[in-house]
Amino acid sequence: MEKELTVLLVEDDQAECEKFIQLIESMDGIRLVGVTNNDTKALEYVKDHLPDAVILDLELHKGKGTGVAFLEELNRMNMKSPPYILVTTHNISRMTHERVRQEGADFIMLKSQEDYSAGKVIEFLMSLKKTIHEARRKMQKDDDFTAEAPYDLRKRQEIRITTEIDLIGISPKAVGRSYLIEAIMYRIEGRQGQVAMIASKHGKSDASVERAMQNAINRAWSTMQPDDLLMHYTSRIHSEKGVPTVTEFICHYANKMKVEY
Repeated sequence: MEKELTVLLVEDDQAECEKFIQLIESMDGIRLVGVTNNDTKALEYVKDHLPDAVILDLELHKGKGTGVAFLEELNRMNMKSPPYILVTTHNISRMTHERVRQEGADFIMLKSQEDYSAGKVIEFLMSLKKTIHEARRKMQKDDDFTAEAPYDLRKRQEIRITTEIDLIGISPKAVGRSYLIEAIMYRIEGRQGQVAMIASKHGKSDASVERAMQNAINRAWSTMQPDDLLMHYTSRIHSEKGVPTVTEFICHYANKMKVEY
């Protein structure tokens, strides 16, 4: 399976964000890990999801902070394999452009140029997809590269699973939501009998844990738009009810995480 290009969007124009979201969701080989208009939140996304690329608006007037501040803090993180930074801006100051390049920006696209669009930005990134992946892979193989601690990897996987089940409408209020996340993590780690382990941990019966998880799944499938479910849950559903079983659901996301991590 071809590795996706993972992208973080830092942009304060809501209409522009919607264009990027709709475009990326319609494409194969590229995936958004987050959208924010806050430079501090953007740094958290980078730490948690390690995106391949960041589309960075310099002037976050409707948000918080600036693109320059984001770049400064990103440099202080001293990442072994930093993301590719594509700056988008209305600012035409050469001094500003030089500053952001010094801070690590890889490319600058002016929003004022005639052919600028979300499509052009994504087209440009996709043309560099192979190069970005190869560059990051090379940096990770450097002699001074330190392997990621198991705790940090597990934390990132949990965050990623939470993001995925949010996309299909598994409600934070559902009792079975936390059970599903635990079960997926156990499956990734190769532990058998996930339901029994969770039941023992929480002092519940196996049946009540499995019922809570299935109810959370059923509720999502009854409330979400079918097109959204088809877009974000891509495994075949064998049940005649048209809803994945607990086992199918857990296996789908565990296998997806194993591919990504």
